Amino acid sequence: MSRPAGVSMRRLILLRHAKSDWPDGVADPERPLSTRGRDAAVRMGAYMALEHLLPDHVLVSSARRTRETWDLMAGEFNPVPVASSEPRLYEASAARLLAVVRETPKALHSIMLVGHNPGLEDLADMLVLGGPAGPLARMAEKFPTGALAVIDLPVDDWAKAAPSSGRLDRFVTPRSLGVEK
Repeated sequence: MSRPAGVSMRRLILLRHAKSDWPDGVADPERPLSTRGRDAAVRMGAYMALEHLLPDHVLVSSARRTRETWDLMAGEFNPVPVASSEPRLYEASAARLLAVVRETPKALHSIMLVGHNPGLEDLADMLVLGGPAGPLARMAEKFPTGALAVIDLPVDDWAKAAPSSGRLDRFVTPRSLGVEK
């Protein structure tokens, strides 16, 4: 997607936490990753590092499974992006997620949200207007655990992020990286 002259781009990376376990007696916010989820998180971090998908800042839901996902991914980066816990990402709607995105300082050009469905999938659907047909179709079919959506927004300020304005750069799933279902 070509951008109009003089318009900066912002890159929003959405990552759904990796596959979690459902241990008896454990409250939802404290659910840990499964073995498969831990493997997927490491592989997704390695993929992002290899592809130079290095966000300026990472916002991580306060849930244990999102924190574990990011901690495993972060080990694959050099340097490790700055990350902070963002409790508003837990069980957030697309509208709440967009509000968080719009609060991002203008100086940051690339951010990543590590969160949950249905909010992340709904936000991606809300923002994306175009992109490559294959990734668009895969994202429309399913946004599984561990999935990564990279969305470019033609804005010079996060506060201007708007529905139907983004272009999907890529959509990657753990399965596409060889993590078994």
